[in-house]
Amino acid sequence: MVDIVFIGEYQHNIDPKGRLIIPSRFRDELSSTFIITRGLDNCLFVYPEDDFNKIVSNLRKKPFTKKKNRDFQRFFLSGAIECTLDKQGRASISKPLTGYANLEKECVVIGVNDRLEIWAKDKWESFFNDNADAFSDIAEEVFDFDMDLEL
Repeated sequence: MVDIVFIGEYQHNIDPKGRLIIPSRFRDELSSTFIITRGLDNCLFVYPEDDFNKIVSNLRKKPFTKKKNRDFQRFFLSGAIECTLDKQGRASISKPLTGYANLEKECVVIGVNDRLEIWAKDKWESFFNDNADAFSDIAEEVFDFDMDLEL
């Protein structure tokens, strides 16, 4: 089986009931039930259920006696919700999650490899603009190996 890779950037509005359209390009890759949880950088992470379960399985292997492990698990898992899409392709996002990510109206849904991220549009634009000049330096660190690509 091929691993799913989420890519792309899409803008949608969240409605007053906390419903957000998940771009059609991503719907087939998400399982019928998927997980939305607190992400890093004040965005939300969206995982297919199987991928989320793998993360939880790895977290279970971390010793609970370490404070950082306990703190991260509380942060990451306490707000997690199981979601399904309605007939319009919308996911209902809980109040604690919309509050955490400051989702009020305009949102950006991006594909980031194994997950989706949901950002408040202004937060995404700030993140992107604040980091645009550093992307070359970041790339040098991320790709600290020789990339032998066959063309």
